Amino acid sequence: MADLQDAIANAKDKLPEVTPTPPGFHPQATATELKGRLQWGEPALTIVDVRDRDSFNACRIMGAITMQMDALADRAESSLEHSRDIYIYGANDEETAAAANALRQAGFEKVAELKGGMDAWTEIGGPVEGTGTDDHPVSSGEYNVVSRIAEFTEERKKEG
Repeated sequence: MADLQDAIANAKDKLPEVTPTPPGFHPQATATELKGRLQWGEPALTIVDVRDRDSFNACRIMGAITMQMDALADRAESSLEHSRDIYIYGANDEETAAAANALRQAGFEKVAELKGGMDAWTEIGGPVEGTGTDDHPVSSGEYNVVSRIAEFTEERKKEG
């Protein structure tokens, strides 16, 4: 029986990958990896920006939340699950690493440092938002499915 199971496992290993799979989680993540996960439509991740408030307001990764370094662990503890995938970025890689380490020490299991931060994100054309960007959302539907469905329903009512 073990020989049969080994033969099946070997045969499966030789087959081409026919089913697409989402990008995996890595503690040192690239902007491309994060963008791939977002494009895949994975809802089980949180993007945390630990830069100062003015930088966050001016330009941030679309959907990111702000948590300043001085209260990071406390805010995360009260608002995030310990098993959730968290992607974190700061003003530079050193600040990002310090923030990630603070969350890991607070018991968060899956914390990824976004290497290159905002610079890497904008370089690959990742979606951004903020007062300093040209990309302003047309509606709340650009942010979430519930709003998008509500807007769609309203448009349908107008049609007749």
